[in-house]
Amino acid sequence: MKRKFNINKNLASLIIFSTLVLVLMIIIPILIIKPAAIAANAKNIQEEQNKNSEENNVITIDGNEIVKVHITESNEIKEVPLEEYVKSVVSGEMPVSFNLEALKAQAVAARTFVVAKMLNPCPNANGGIVCDTTHCQVYIVKEKRIEKWGEAGEEYWNKISDAVEETKGEVLTYNNELVKYPQFFSTSSGRTENSIDVFSGDIPYLVSKESKGEEIAPKYKTEFSFNISEFVSKINEKYPDAAIEASNINNNIEILSRSEAGGVKEIRLGNKVIRGLEFRLALGLSSANFEISITDDKIVFNCKGYGHGVGMSQWGANVMAAEGKSYDEILKHYYTGVDIKRLNFN
Repeated sequence: MKRKFNINKNLASLIIFSTLVLVLMIIIPILIIKPAAIAANAKNIQEEQNKNSEENNVITIDGNEIVKVHITESNEIKEVPLEEYVKSVVSGEMPVSFNLEALKAQAVAARTFVVAKMLNPCPNANGGIVCDTTHCQVYIVKEKRIEKWGEAGEEYWNKISDAVEETKGEVLTYNNELVKYPQFFSTSSGRTENSIDVFSGDIPYLVSKESKGEEIAPKYKTEFSFNISEFVSKINEKYPDAAIEASNINNNIEILSRSEAGGVKEIRLGNKVIRGLEFRLALGLSSANFEISITDDKIVFNCKGYGHGVGMSQWGANVMAAEGKSYDEILKHYYTGVDIKRLNFN
């Protein structure tokens, strides 16, 4: 009887042991394989996320990397690789003494501008997509630019090249579409202008922004003086309907409204009302942010800022760069709500 009990006991132990071995044979591979599978799955997910992120950071445009520039002086079309074109524009539009981050911001704005022109060419380009003047962007070929700089020419060009190469292919987008109007100008009065106050178009990324520290700019304040008879002649020639008179000049000129940034929105000239930008261009003033003073024989315009005032202030960008701001921070300050994406051509 005792022997039978021992046999049953041994059999039970054997069954338990066999069951444990079988369980371990199943569990151990799972424990080994599962973390590897989890890691592999996590890697696949991360790769997919990276791929999606990379795709989201790219904007595709119809066109190619050749820029057709109308050279005004020779009335010819010059074909230039995109990045070389951007280098020539940055060298012509912004002082090379500026901080590298400001130059990089200028490179992205200039690249965005010309790519937008690929979709909507300049009417003055005579078969090209852009002209080489301030009507589009100032384009100066490398050799001429280096010659104008003198002994430090090669060094300066290398600095411009660095700014362009470090932002290669980058453009501004808004709501996943290319920014069509990446406006920039030299010097603000302390604030940039709303696009609607200057160009009559309400563009959401071109709104008034504070722009500190520009008092150091050489054209932050300028004065323009005209003999009253000269001024009256200019205005009546340009706007015959105005019919202003020198003898009653004080009652013939009146600022009607100003923008948030202080620029003149509308001004009355005798019988005619015109926009501040138009008036500024007619007289060749530095900006539309001006005060008027009249003496017995002179009319004086004291201007603040230089340029139309919309978009990125170049001197303001340099101030921000000197304070340690990066080029993308500068761009996102002056262009509200934009993203920076990498360009891809169809």
